[in-house]
Amino acid sequence: MKKILSLCLLLTFLIGCKDNQSKSEGLEATVSEIKSEELPITAQIANANGMEKFNELDELNFTFNVKVNDTLRSNRAWKWFPKTKKVELTEKGETISYTQGDSLTENALAADQKFINDSYWLLFPYQLMWSDFESTYNEKGISPISNEEMKMLTVSYKGKGGYSPDDSYHIFFGEDNMIKEWTYVSSTGRELTTTWEDYETFKGIPIAKMHKSADSSFQLYFTDIKFK
Repeated sequence: MKKILSLCLLLTFLIGCKDNQSKSEGLEATVSEIKSEELPITAQIANANGMEKFNELDELNFTFNVKVNDTLRSNRAWKWFPKTKKVELTEKGETISYTQGDSLTENALAADQKFINDSYWLLFPYQLMWSDFESTYNEKGISPISNEEMKMLTVSYKGKGGYSPDDSYHIFFGEDNMIKEWTYVSSTGRELTTTWEDYETFKGIPIAKMHKSADSSFQLYFTDIKFK
C-alpha cells in the first residue's frame, strides 16, 4: 500500500507533462466540416468533448485537488487565459502569474510543470489534437476497473519532449467517445489507473470532475470550475 500511495503522489506531478504547444497553432479551423465518422478516432474524441467550444473561451478557472486516504495532498487554483497564454496559480496562499512561451523563472517553470499536469487531467481529450504521439486503436478492449468491454486507444509519447517524456496512456471510452477509465504508465513502468466520472457540462464542454482508483483510496477531482 505504501508503494501505491507514493506512486500516486508522484504521478500527480508527472502525469501528462508534455509540450502541449506543438500542434496548438492553426487548430481554430474546425474539423466539424468533415463528417464525424470520417475523422480519426482522436478527432472524434476531441469533438465529443467540446473542442470547438474551447476555441471560443477567453478564461478558464478551476481548482485541482488530490486526496489519498481522505487526506488532501494537493489543492491548486488556476486561472488560464488560452488566447493570451497567461496562467495564474494560487497555492498555499501565494499567487504566481506567467505567460507560456516566455523565458520562465525557476518559480514560473515549477508552476508551469504543475499546470501542464493539472490541465492534462482537465482537458486530456484535446491533447489528442494538440500534442505529438504514436497511437494504437482497438474497437474492443476490457477496461481495468469495471471490466467492461469498451473502445481502447493507447497513446505513447516515445521521447517527444516535455516535462516527462516516454510515458503512455491506455484510454477506455464508450460509443459516445467519452472517456470512462484510463491507465497511465510512466517511462519506468509505474502505473496509475483511475475512472473518469461525474461529468458536468460547462459552456458546452463536458468535464469529468472525478478520477479515482478502484478502491477509492486515490481521488483526483476538480472544483470551482468556471469557463468564460
